[in-house]
Amino acid sequence: MKLDIDIQNVIEFIIYSLPEDSILKCNLEKISPGKWHSKAYYQFVDSTHANTPGSKWIFKENIILEHPKLGTLVLDILEKDQLGGIEFYELL
Repeated sequence: MKLDIDIQNVIEFIIYSLPEDSILKCNLEKISPGKWHSKAYYQFVDSTHANTPGSKWIFKENIILEHPKLGTLVLDILEKDQLGGIEFYELL
């Protein structure tokens, strides 16, 4: 099913779902393409050496959204309000 998922459409849904003054929303408007890391996880930021000094991946929080067609989305939010990746819970 993951091949049928339009990531740009998912990003637009996330942007629409966030508060107007969200820094994450601004960052999503210029996000670089990512890749499928597993059958249910699309990754935008390299998680090698996650949460260690100098790593690009320093976890901040999760945001959970309900997509009308794809179900539960778990967003990994990193420091500086970057989107690290999206877990498509229904694909687990």
